[in-house]
Amino acid sequence: MAVAYAARALGVKAEIFVPTLTPEIKVARIASYGARIVQIGATYAEALAASRQRLASTGALEVHAYDHADVLAGQGTVGREFEQDAPDLTHLLVATGGGGLIGGIAAWYAASVEVISVEPEGCPALHDALLAGKPVDSPVGGLAADSLGASRVGELMFPAAQAWVAGAVLVSDVAIAAAQQLMWDRLRLVVEPGGATALAALLSGAFEPPNEARVGVLVCGANTDPAKVAQS
Repeated sequence: MAVAYAARALGVKAEIFVPTLTPEIKVARIASYGARIVQIGATYAEALAASRQRLASTGALEVHAYDHADVLAGQGTVGREFEQDAPDLTHLLVATGGGGLIGGIAAWYAASVEVISVEPEGCPALHDALLAGKPVDSPVGGLAADSLGASRVGELMFPAAQAWVAGAVLVSDVAIAAAQQLMWDRLRLVVEPGGATALAALLSGAFEPPNEARVGVLVCGANTDPAKVAQS
């Protein structure tokens, strides 16, 4: 959506390629900014391949969803905001898909805060890459696959993850759904599954903070049908 918004602000055309699993509410939001939407492929990897075929025929500028230096730098500013708003943080939980967001944040903090990656059990791309010592293909599935379903983390973010991501934990779909529901019940926030994934680690015990820890949780993404979350 950010690319579509920026393109409209700059007065240029944008074509956004997304997989067929993308929720209609997200597709409609992107289209509302005037971008042309192409839904193709079962996964983000397949949508990316299709976008690059289109790129070859048009010569357009590619803006990768996460494996792009400017994207990493831009998403790293989230770390700066946390630092300004909560300078006493010791740990920060971040949901991970392709890794652009956590890569940028980890690079910003450079180990001054323990940045913890949280992924769904069905989408363990960074977890698997850290175990393997390099980006590897991983399965894609589960409740949060529409936003965190990268089959492989980015090549550009991985060195930052190796250097500055303090840990990688996995959470179940049940835990993610419970985090979504809690945020609605307690805060009246409608959050998509990917946006609730980081909190799920804290609530489920997948991440147990040490004594005296000051823990931040990044909550991002409201691209879901409110009726699916607001059950009470």
